[in-house]
Amino acid sequence: MLEQALQYAGQNRERFLNELKDFLAIPSISTDPEHAADMHSAAEWAAAQLRSIGMEHVQILPTGGHPVVYGDWLKAGKDAVTMMIYGHYDVQPPDPLELWTTPPFEASVRGDNLYARGSADMKGQVIASLKAVEAVMKSGDMPINLKWLIEGEEEIGSEHLDDFIKNHKELLACDFCLNMDAGILGENMPSITTGLRGLAYFELRVDGPVKDLHSGLYGGTVHNPAQALAELITGMHDKNAKVTLPGFYDKVRKLSKQDHKDFARLPIKGKTIKEQTGVPALWGEPAFTPAERLGARPTLEVNGLLSGFTGVGSKTVLPAWAMAKISCRLVPDQTPEDTIKQMQKYLKQNAPKDIKWKLTYLHGAGAALTGTDNVGVKALSKALETVWGKKPYFPREGGSIGVVVQLQEHLGVESVLSGFGLPDCDAHSPNEKLHLPTWTKGIDALIHFIYNLK
Repeated sequence: MLEQALQYAGQNRERFLNELKDFLAIPSISTDPEHAADMHSAAEWAAAQLRSIGMEHVQILPTGGHPVVYGDWLKAGKDAVTMMIYGHYDVQPPDPLELWTTPPFEASVRGDNLYARGSADMKGQVIASLKAVEAVMKSGDMPINLKWLIEGEEEIGSEHLDDFIKNHKELLACDFCLNMDAGILGENMPSITTGLRGLAYFELRVDGPVKDLHSGLYGGTVHNPAQALAELITGMHDKNAKVTLPGFYDKVRKLSKQDHKDFARLPIKGKTIKEQTGVPALWGEPAFTPAERLGARPTLEVNGLLSGFTGVGSKTVLPAWAMAKISCRLVPDQTPEDTIKQMQKYLKQNAPKDIKWKLTYLHGAGAALTGTDNVGVKALSKALETVWGKKPYFPREGGSIGVVVQLQEHLGVESVLSGFGLPDCDAHSPNEKLHLPTWTKGIDALIHFIYNLK
């Protein structure tokens, strides 16, 4: 049956790709209310796919925001493994549109890559999972029980998923979750992510005068909010790139000697990062390697700044306000709740008295670690080694995936994290792409994975 499933996948590659293109054509931008109808269209599309491959009890279930798509196949028996497959059908906004070579929602193949918003993050991964399951379903009996959880709010922090999971514990009960939203280290570097950093995301607004002022008349007597904000942000790091929020590192776990060895094995080197990003040099805590900074150290980043006049030409204005979006990536034992208090304490201690400030917490997620002895990790590791011909790496991911922590907290379920998006896939950026040869091998690996769980 394994060989039949692999043969089926090989014979249907073109159809799989065309169906992915259809999925990518739906502009399911979860953060934009103008795309609410597109969000429902994407959910309907995913539900139709589940029905077409033989899943049962397929439903589009409401949340406080965008709906969740659920389906299952539970005929393998009570002694068989029950695996949940997670995915999300929402995507990031495509802006700035002028930087796209081809339209973001008209999938285009150029060379070995498929370009479109959501191709790597994560509609391509959802289709890979769907098509691997389809290949097994069409080639004999499915050896395991399956449940699907495909949400529409991952790109806006899975805001309503926590309550959904708490309210549907029996429906979602499983042995582990397969989550293909983590990516792969390289085209020839199969990998399974064993850790995720958490997140605390803020908006910081600084107000000064009640209205914009003439900088010639009031400059030098009124503290410019843009300058005050810049000063506050500058003070959030010291000269060694450490975050200065009071108590920020109190709960950060120290890396063991074995941890350092494990990170040293990873193919994440400074030279590679410079090539991928185009920066002339790296920045960060000098006591840690780039791989350790990305996977095991917390960070504070400015995600956006806005103030004053930014149009064409000049306008000598002293702005009334300034705003920054700020995110902190957190490691195990740190929590968003602690980080809120630390940020507030920093601002109380450092904000000048001649401005007003307001900190708004927007969303966050906890950090997570998964053991390599997990039954799913073992099965996927064997599958990746079979297809790629080499043992996988086990990195910790620098990003955050809220559902991983939510499933651990509410269901006691660990997640097996991988995926087939490459580091240079430009997820969240213009010209996002999916490397098709890696994606094709990924579908085969997932077929092997399912049979390894028998």
